[in-house]
Amino acid sequence: MTATLDAPRSKPAPRRTNWEKWGWIYMRASGVVLVVLIFGHLFVNLYAGEGVKAIDFGFVAGKWASPFWQWYDAALLWLALIHGSNGMRTIVNDYSTGPRLNTWLKRAIFVSTVLLILLGTLVIFTFDPCPTGTAADLLPSFCAAR
Repeated sequence: MTATLDAPRSKPAPRRTNWEKWGWIYMRASGVVLVVLIFGHLFVNLYAGEGVKAIDFGFVAGKWASPFWQWYDAALLWLALIHGSNGMRTIVNDYSTGPRLNTWLKRAIFVSTVLLILLGTLVIFTFDPCPTGTAADLLPSFCAAR
């Protein structure tokens, strides 16, 4: 005698993306990349040059004149802000007391992260140490007279 089972009446639950897993993976991967970027940043800014006394407006202007350093600093900015906001989101999930508070705190983290990323990226890619139409006495010494 063989027994057969009827087909189940309900459909299986659709597979959903596990955002917590991907957040955890992002934290590990971005952490490794951030360590490399931060030590590269410190090496170039402090060790390879004349040290901290050489870091001024002219140093940053000269560095950001190169697209490589613009993209390097943009990657550092993006990874660090998203990494930090993901960590803050985890803290909010762990310690907030109510669902409304949890939602509002996570929204505040999201909005502030997006705002800082937009403003920081705008500064990095639109930085001009020698703007046209500026009085010559206000320009840095390395700017050619226009």
